[in-house]
Amino acid sequence: MAIGIALFFLVITLFSIAGRTADTRDSADWKPTNDGSRTT
Repeated sequence: MAIGIALFFLVITLFSIAGRTADTRDSADWKPTNDGSRTT
């Protein structure tokens, strides 16, 4: 079980280093849209 958890965090770390993770800190999912597009 401990090996599985360590492996999970290793995979997450590698994906983060490779740039394969999304940065959700921009709050884009909370901003209003005009028919699905944002102007800023």
